[in-house]
Amino acid sequence: MSAKQDRILIFGAGVIGSMYAIKLIEAGVDVTLFARSNRFKSLRKNGLQYKEKGTVKSIQVNVIDTLENDDVYDYIFVTVRYDRSESALLALKDNQSKNIVTMTNNSIGFSSWLDIVGDRLLPAFPGFGGQIKDGVLHARFLPKIIVATAFGEINGVLTERIENLAKIFKAARLPYVIKKDMQAYLITHSVSDIAMLSVLHSENKIIDKKTARTRKTARKITVTLKAYLRAIQKAGVSIDPPMLKLVLKFPNLLLDLFFMTWLRTEMVRDMMLPDYANNANNEIVQLSNDLMIFLSRNDIKSEIHVQ
Repeated sequence: MSAKQDRILIFGAGVIGSMYAIKLIEAGVDVTLFARSNRFKSLRKNGLQYKEKGTVKSIQVNVIDTLENDDVYDYIFVTVRYDRSESALLALKDNQSKNIVTMTNNSIGFSSWLDIVGDRLLPAFPGFGGQIKDGVLHARFLPKIIVATAFGEINGVLTERIENLAKIFKAARLPYVIKKDMQAYLITHSVSDIAMLSVLHSENKIIDKKTARTRKTARKITVTLKAYLRAIQKAGVSIDPPMLKLVLKFPNLLLDLFFMTWLRTEMVRDMMLPDYANNANNEIVQLSNDLMIFLSRNDIKSEIHVQ
């Protein structure tokens, strides 16, 4: 199957959905973007605007705000936050498309998602971030060695639809990695997000920039992350990416220095913006709650303490 023959719907026109739309359109893939309200109106009027090398550019994209059940796509990318994932899947439940790719965190497993869309589900996780400011996308990429789009079948089998998805990503020059255990990967990523963002957004408030850069804040992240990683290990989760296993071996001092450096990056400055923080807090709360449920099923709940 050629990438140009594929028809893709991106369900969600935020940072992640917009970035995939740009890259896939540039590769010649037939892309439709699902958006609502003001975002839908902006995309219809101005195209998909993004900043590249200091210049604001625009690319035309087919955008819809209503999806018919018989409007069939080869893949539907669901690019919404975790706390909105179930409602998004419910909106897609009766659509006849065969492959639904969930590009979001997950800290509890896939049972509820499978109940909604069945074996059409393909779990994944995006390989970039950023923000949308005044309707313009400002994307942030990390080196592939740190993060790439991850996807894979729940049972770890290399299927035809996984191979076809890989071809699409290769054609669009999007870094990707095929995972044999997406649940382990997503739970590991979730605990990393919970550990870091729960400290930055303590008690539903954004900590100030000066506090964020202190050794005390870095130590909170270090201790919280180690506690979560130990907990999921005890629950039988294989830590992935494997380099995070080193976190459990590194002295706290070295990790403190690493996080003190990380806390000064532009990525963290994005995370401390009010809009980002408010949205992220909703996701982190649900990720944390669901993780506690997952751990309690494995008798680990009492062994973890969130800073």
